Amino acid sequence: MYRNNSARAVPIIIFVIVAAALIFGLVMVGRYIFGGSSSGADSATISQAREQLLEVTADRSIQMTIRGPIVANEDFKTYDVTISPNERSYTAYTGYKDTVVSDDTLGNNTPAYEQFVYALDKAAFTKTGSYTESEASDLRGICATGRVYEFTLYNDTEALQHYWTSTCKGSPGTLGANLQQVLSLFFAQVPDADLGFVSSSTNQLSL
Repeated sequence: MYRNNSARAVPIIIFVIVAAALIFGLVMVGRYIFGGSSSGADSATISQAREQLLEVTADRSIQMTIRGPIVANEDFKTYDVTISPNERSYTAYTGYKDTVVSDDTLGNNTPAYEQFVYALDKAAFTKTGSYTESEASDLRGICATGRVYEFTLYNDTEALQHYWTSTCKGSPGTLGANLQQVLSLFFAQVPDADLGFVSSSTNQLSL
């Protein structure tokens, strides 16, 4: 009887092993298929973003917004720099109600704007970062002790692309490009801007 039980157990054990192997194989194939699909989707998203960035029309513009640390109202500062084919502008604000303390608007032209967006493209401006936009679309309170940087590509008033990052390690954001390189390109567009955190001689950010 012991031998009969052993003989019956062997096929069951083999069946269990084969079934486990099949399940493992299906799981690995599924990961490969869906992982490849996700990668393809990411590539398609970046490709579309690049096309939108490099499309030079009169309605296009790119805005950089820098928000300072979350402090007392009288010490809170934000800055905007907007570049379009027609003009370049910057505005410095104080307080949470955005009281303007400094601003200026400079002329621009289509060839200059084209060179600017192609330079952003060479700097991998549309590369995605650690976060997806859905994971952190609300930036209120993000990086309270540091600075938050937002970059938005517009078609007229419609936001086509939006990226952000910060100086806080825990909030890397959706921008995958090198921050200093992108900032330098924006600062170079408004060389006389009164942005207190920028060195006028180097156009480098004082982090």
